[in-house]
Formats: sequence, C-alpha cells, structure tokens
Amino acid sequence: MEERRKRAASLFRQGLSQAEVARALEVTRQSVSRWHRAWREGGVAALKKAERAGRPPRLNAAELKRVERRLLKGAEANGFPTELWTLERVTVVIATETGVEYHPGHVWRLLRQMGWSLQKPARRALERDEEAIQRWVAETWPEVKKTPPASRPGSSSRTSRASRSSPSSDEPGLPEAERRS
Repeated sequence: MEERRKRAASLFRQGLSQAEVARALEVTRQSVSRWHRAWREGGVAALKKAERAGRPPRLNAAELKRVERRLLKGAEANGFPTELWTLERVTVVIATETGVEYHPGHVWRLLRQMGWSLQKPARRALERDEEAIQRWVAETWPEVKKTPPASRPGSSSRTSRASRSSPSSDEPGLPEAERRS
C-alpha cells in the first residue's frame, strides 16, 4: 500500500487529477482524496507507512529477549520443581524479569511471537527399554497378530457368512431345537 501511495504522489506531481490517479491506480476516489490532502500538507513523507494501530505492546523487543533467555535456561533453573513449562509459569517469569504482569491466558501469544510452539511431554516410563520394544515389534508381534488367511477374501459384513444362510425349514432364522418343537 505504501508503494501505491508513493506512485500516487508521483502522479500528483505530474499534474494528474485525483480522478485520473484513482483510475490509474485502481483505487477509490476517497482514498486518493485522502492521499492528496496528506501529500499537499506533508509531501511524500506523509504517505509513508502508518504506525502500528492499537495499543502499543507492553514488552519491547529487549524485554522479550530477556524473557526468552530465562525460558531457554529451563523451568528448574527458574525455580520450578519440574522442567515442564506452563502458561502460569511463563507468566511468573515475565513478571519477575520485566515487572509486567500478564494473564496466563494471553501469554501464549507472546510465546508464539517469540517462535515457541505448544509441546506436550512424551509420557514414557523411566524403565523403558527401547531395544526390547524394537525386538518385540520385529519378532513377537508378527507371530501374535491375527490376520485373515490369504486363501479366502475378507468380508465387509458384520455377520459371519454361516449366520446369513437361511435354514431349510419353513421358519427361517430359528435355531434347530426350536424348529423341531
């Protein structure tokens, strides 16, 4: 958009009307009118990119860098009992490092801004033996797992073929003992 406004300033200098500039740049006449007024009052500098809209950030880049350095040291190094980072723990680190307090529900935005992502810890037993697991998967599992014999095709029906065949009696679907009585 800034490039388009600069092109508009060039066209204004050439003496084109606002309507001609609007057609040339394929923008609304209202936008061109706003740009023309800004250009008349402040020159090309007035058409530069606008400042960030909204509330300014509560932490500047240097403060975010300090927070990130503390986070990279780990949770235990920051006084927590385990290495698991939670939003509440990050909130405490931000408050102690910068004096700025955030609601834990908003801290994830800062983390994402710093390039961090959600990580869930793998739940694995401390006694886990990776070699034994690989051996079991390679050797024991193929013997244990049930597969249909290759000689006959599988069925998509939830009932077995035997239960679908109708009995030879006049009353289909009744067990043999009930048909006799």
